Amino acid sequence: MTKLTPVLYVEAIEPCLGFWVDRLGFEKTVEVPEGSRLGFVILVKDKAEVMLQTYESGEKDIPALAQDFRKSANYLFVEVSNLDEIAPKLDKASIVMPMRTTFYGMREIAAREPGGHVVCFAQKQ
Repeated sequence: MTKLTPVLYVEAIEPCLGFWVDRLGFEKTVEVPEGSRLGFVILVKDKAEVMLQTYESGEKDIPALAQDFRKSANYLFVEVSNLDEIAPKLDKASIVMPMRTTFYGMREIAAREPGGHVVCFAQKQ
């Protein structure tokens, strides 16, 4: 294996861009329109990559999985080098797990991004 990239299915991509691009500094490297809005994007920051695709686009792309896209729950665990840089960029209202230190030696904080997915940011102690 050379790479693993999550594809997060969302109702609409545009509300998610503020979280991923504006707050966390990801760059939109690919965008695919779906009518008057985005249907798919690839977001990259350093060696990290995440793809966002609308339910509607996914259902058109792979009709056999249409029901699965809306059932899937995702929890992303993102290891970072400096948690103190990330934490202030998260919307306080979206925090689902306050800052903590775990028994396995990680400092962590988790937020729900606008697409509904939980993203946990963690730094080794």
